[in-house]
Amino acid sequence: MQLPLSHIPELSPNRRALALIDEVVSQRHQLRVQVTSQSGAMVIDCGVHAEGGYEAGVLFSKICLGGLADVSLTWQDFGGLRWLSAEVVTDHPLRACMASQYAGWPIKCGNRIYMGSGPAGAVVHKGSLYKLLGYQDPPEIVILCLESNQLPTAEVIGVIVDECGCAPENLTVLVAPTASVAGTVQVAARALETGLFKLRRLGYDLDKVVSGAAACPVSPVARDTASGLGRTNDAISYGATVSVNVRDEDAVLRRLVGRVPASAAEGYGRAYMDFEKGHDNFFNRGPDQFNPAVIRMCSLSSGNTFAAGVLRPDVLRRSFGISE
Repeated sequence: MQLPLSHIPELSPNRRALALIDEVVSQRHQLRVQVTSQSGAMVIDCGVHAEGGYEAGVLFSKICLGGLADVSLTWQDFGGLRWLSAEVVTDHPLRACMASQYAGWPIKCGNRIYMGSGPAGAVVHKGSLYKLLGYQDPPEIVILCLESNQLPTAEVIGVIVDECGCAPENLTVLVAPTASVAGTVQVAARALETGLFKLRRLGYDLDKVVSGAAACPVSPVARDTASGLGRTNDAISYGATVSVNVRDEDAVLRRLVGRVPASAAEGYGRAYMDFEKGHDNFFNRGPDQFNPAVIRMCSLSSGNTFAAGVLRPDVLRRSFGISE
């Protein structure tokens, strides 16, 4: 079943994100980011060599969402743990989260694989999700987000340009390591995307999702990439709340909602740092392991809300290394 997103120029993720790129460039000193050029493409370092920070993370997240969602930082209570949270609100959940933010483009260069996300995904149009959405942006403006501890080399830029079919001067690449302040913010801002991705895996008709919001704790910066991956994903699995407004029948939502949250997945209750080395480690976790802690599905047809899942501040404290 295809979910064709109409081609409305004003809602193009790459076009909308371009204005935010201009904002980042003009405020680069305030944001503590570095703007450079590689093989004709613009590269914005949000935490590799640059310091970056929370503000850079918020703008990185907004850009990754194609300028189609609001992202803000606020203090929240996560079952007794008061912690900084990233909040995302959008009235264009499929276009913002699935056609733009979704990290579904593996960029292969030599022995490394960079996972691309952001508006550029709508240009390269790879994978079953984009075929499902039926949406593609032209290559006149290409904005790519990379979660990496290395800036793209000339070879990497060459691969991106070839696959997107764009001129290097039309390409902008933002980079933030997982183990950086901006990196932790942008992962926390993926909670809604994570919930929608799980709904899709369960066979739910995403066309029925009208709007969505999410709140997720921003994990402390970890000592290395592997630890950062664990902490940021623990934040979603044990601290994120996702709420979606849908047009659907109560019976459908009642049957579905309990299958969405992290509590329905195998291995629930363990922080990623608890997984043993070897086969049962973070990098071998299946896609069904990445789910929000709490899901709320609000029916616009009946006015009823169906919820499932629970916040786990005990796991968050262990994962975050909190000593109290």
